[in-house]
Amino acid sequence: MKNGAWKNTVSIKPHSSVNPQEFAGQYHKNQELWNKAFLFLNRNDLDTLAPGTYPIAGDDLYAMISEYVPKNFEESGWESHRRYIDLQSMITGKEKIGVASVSKAKLTETYDEVKDIAHYETPGKYYLAKPGDFFLFFPEDAHRPSIKYKGNATVRKLVIKIRVTK
Repeated sequence: MKNGAWKNTVSIKPHSSVNPQEFAGQYHKNQELWNKAFLFLNRNDLDTLAPGTYPIAGDDLYAMISEYVPKNFEESGWESHRRYIDLQSMITGKEKIGVASVSKAKLTETYDEVKDIAHYETPGKYYLAKPGDFFLFFPEDAHRPSIKYKGNATVRKLVIKIRVTK
């Protein structure tokens, strides 16, 4: 991750919570897919694209832009995915995101293969998500996104779903 082969295609930086070994492993297994993800992340029209889903490389890679008011802490929940890695980046606004290990989490809703999601209860570390950096959540990462930071401001967020390469 530090040698930066991937940096040529992206202008923002990974958040300090990103697992560098897992990122490097996934990146080198499918550089073409990751480079397409980073090209989308680097678009200069993200603040004007309509909310919705944008196919990039079929089912292997797609982007979602959403606008919403982040939830109160109690209304948010932990989740993880098995088939896709989440790349999450704030376009405008700020929110808190929790990160924890799936291996230490208590499963509260079994994995739904159709929706590619499982839910948990767990303690975790919380970070401020803001424009200028991105988070990566791998299958071993439980994450708790969309938590209100301050006030009731609407945020705009990009989530890119990157198929896990075995």
